Amino acid sequence: MAVFNLTPSDPSGFILMGIPGLEAAHLWISIPFSMFYIIGLMGNFMILFVVGKEQTLHKPMYLLLCMLAVTDICMSTSAVPKALCIFWFNLKGMTVGGCLTQTFFLHTVYTMRSAVLVTMAFDRYVAICNPLRYTTILTNTCIANLGLVGLIRAVLFILPMPLLLRRLPFCANHIIAHTYCDHIAVAKTSCGDITVNRMYGLVIVFLVIGLDLALIVLSYGLIIRAVLRISSKKAHQKALNTCTVHICVMLISYTSVLLTTLIHRFGEGITPHVHIILANLYVLLPPMLNPIIYGVRIKELRDKVGKYTCRIR
Repeated sequence: MAVFNLTPSDPSGFILMGIPGLEAAHLWISIPFSMFYIIGLMGNFMILFVVGKEQTLHKPMYLLLCMLAVTDICMSTSAVPKALCIFWFNLKGMTVGGCLTQTFFLHTVYTMRSAVLVTMAFDRYVAICNPLRYTTILTNTCIANLGLVGLIRAVLFILPMPLLLRRLPFCANHIIAHTYCDHIAVAKTSCGDITVNRMYGLVIVFLVIGLDLALIVLSYGLIIRAVLRISSKKAHQKALNTCTVHICVMLISYTSVLLTTLIHRFGEGITPHVHIILANLYVLLPPMLNPIIYGVRIKELRDKVGKYTCRIR
């Protein structure tokens, strides 16, 4: 194939293999992929629509929920359509520019989503531990500024990734055993030394994701301590219910990405299709489950969604 007649310094494209070892089942695998993707899009767009239409929901908590919905939409849309093209039409080719752009976009969106989750934990901390000052500390403007800081942080931390990939010498084998251009998956196609890429990836995991997780654990530790001091049983239950929703969302988001990252770097003995499926779960499951969890558990949002659903019927 012409695509393999490449010079080491100037690759003309990559071949995404989908899920190696399960090529015969690609069509069947595409069914849950497409279902999860569509459900996720519908749920997140519904949240954006309802919060946008309802003035009573124009509060910090729901603005953060909209930010999370946007990151979920971007996350799944940046990876799933290409995977479905591989599964349905065997369209495996991808330009170098397209691959590096996808790498940058995927990791930037995930880092941004992590920042949103930290802000949500801080929002719940202020709401429960310092409720009298909540409206003065967390205004809509403050939330917008925190979102902008999170976006700038994500871009600054992730921008070196495609630049580090671009400097690598790529040999004749440009086959990526994946459904999308993950940073380390692309780096492994190089015939050069990828130690810097591996180290930088780990720095991002521990410095960004690790720090965010530490802040979230600290916030919820303080929240739980404050909740246990609440004498009112009703207020105690309400606070716990709110925390449970956020903790579920965070467990789903962080567990999948940490498993994927660690297996990709250290799980050499694990069958390739296992960690590729896990890598796809973190772009599929959180976007699908987040709106369901929030829609079911938060009464005010559930009532508004119900109102518009009934109107559509």
